[in-house]
Amino acid sequence: MTSPEGDNQKTHLSASVEFVGKVERMESGKNSRVSLTVNPKMAVDEKGLAHGGFAFGLADYAAMVAVNDPYVVLLSSQVRFLKPVIVGERLVAQAEITETDGKKRKVWCEVFNQERQKVFEGELLCLVLTQHILDKKN
Repeated sequence: MTSPEGDNQKTHLSASVEFVGKVERMESGKNSRVSLTVNPKMAVDEKGLAHGGFAFGLADYAAMVAVNDPYVVLLSSQVRFLKPVIVGERLVAQAEITETDGKKRKVWCEVFNQERQKVFEGELLCLVLTQHILDKKN
């Protein structure tokens, strides 16, 4: 996948657009914007309330894309859920790397609904590994 800025996406290449979103913009090592339409499979009740994990997953994916390394993983997060997310809403996550310290990247992420209301915000701490997390070390 190539962003409008011409950077190649190097991470999370098999992520499901249906569940974690679609990359709209990516400036490798700086920021990203990812969107997701909340579908009925994400509902937790008959009123259409979506599980908060999908907003979190969208933010996580936006953070990973902003870092854009094939071996990036989420180390920790400090987040707040601000408004409920409802089936049918289109969410947009904006992620920006705010600090780099060796292999660690602090990423600030905000998620908005189609009415431009913030539904989620937080800082995600990403770690860039030297090899895939599932590969055994020699």
